[in-house]
Amino acid sequence: MHTVLDDLIDLLRLERIEDNIFRGDSRDIGSAQVFGGQVLGQALSAAQHTVEDRVAHSLHAYFLRRGDMNAPIIYEVDRARDGGSFSTRRVVAIQHGRPIFNLAASFQTPEPGLNHQASKPEVPGPEGLKDLGDVAREHLDKLPEKLRRFMTEKRPFEFRPVEPVSLGIPDPQPPVKHVWIKAVEALPDDLALHQNLLAYVSDFELLGTSTLPHGLPFGQGRVIMASLDHALWFHREFRIDEWLLYAMDSPNASGARGFARGQLFDEDGTLVASTAQEGLIRVIDEPRATRTDPRLQV
Repeated sequence: MHTVLDDLIDLLRLERIEDNIFRGDSRDIGSAQVFGGQVLGQALSAAQHTVEDRVAHSLHAYFLRRGDMNAPIIYEVDRARDGGSFSTRRVVAIQHGRPIFNLAASFQTPEPGLNHQASKPEVPGPEGLKDLGDVAREHLDKLPEKLRRFMTEKRPFEFRPVEPVSLGIPDPQPPVKHVWIKAVEALPDDLALHQNLLAYVSDFELLGTSTLPHGLPFGQGRVIMASLDHALWFHREFRIDEWLLYAMDSPNASGARGFARGQLFDEDGTLVASTAQEGLIRVIDEPRATRTDPRLQV
C-alpha cells in the first residue's frame, strides 16, 4: 500500500484507552494548525468504534480551538442513544485539558426506502486532467515556501480540478468548483474506513469556494481562513479509491464568514454524499501580522 495513504489509515484508527475514550496523533500537512479533516475523520472513527451493525448517515461538527500538532488528541464518546433503528453519538476532542472540537453523529440500521437524487454536473471526467500537485509544480517560483510545501508534498489522495487553478492573485470567478478525488491506492472492502477517509478529504477545497468571487491574494500571507463548522451526510455506499466528483458552490459570504455546500458523485452519476461548511475568512492589511494580532484569533 502507498506509504502516505497507509499512514493516514493508521492515523484514523486511533488507540483505545477505555471503552469510550480514544487517543489520536496528528500530522503536519503544511496548514497553520491541525487539519480539520483529520479531527473530523478521527472523531467519526471514535464514534464508529462504539456502534455495531449500523452505518453512519450524518455528522455535524464544530471546530472550537486550534489543534496542537505536537500533542495527542483525546476523543471522549458519549453513547447518547441506541434506539430500534438509529444510534446517536456525541464526541468531544480534547487537548491540554480543553475541548478543541465536538461532533454529533447518527448511525442507522440499513433499510430500503424512497429513492431520488440530484443529477451529476456535466463536467469533464478525471482522465486527461492534471493533478493539483502537478499544477503547483509548474508555478513553484511563484509560491511562498509554506504554500509550496502544502501544494507539492505527497498526498494520500489525487485531486484533479476541472476548472483552471490560479496560484497567484486569481481573477474573480463564480463561486463554483469541481474537483475529482480518489485515494492513491486500492483499499479494503470496509465501508467505515471509506467513510472516515471521505470525512477527512471533505474538508479540502470546500471553504475556498467562498473566496472565488473575490480574487484573494493567498500567496501574500494576508488571508486568514479557518473552518468553523462542518456537516456531512452519507447517502449511499461508495468507494473512496474510485473517482468521486466533488461539486461545490458558495451561495453566501458575509460577516467575515463564508458558506459553502458540496455534493459527491461517483463516475456513474450516483450521489453518494453531501456536505456543508461555514468558515472564517479575514483579509488583513499587512502580510507580516503575527499570531498576537486579534484578527488571527478564531
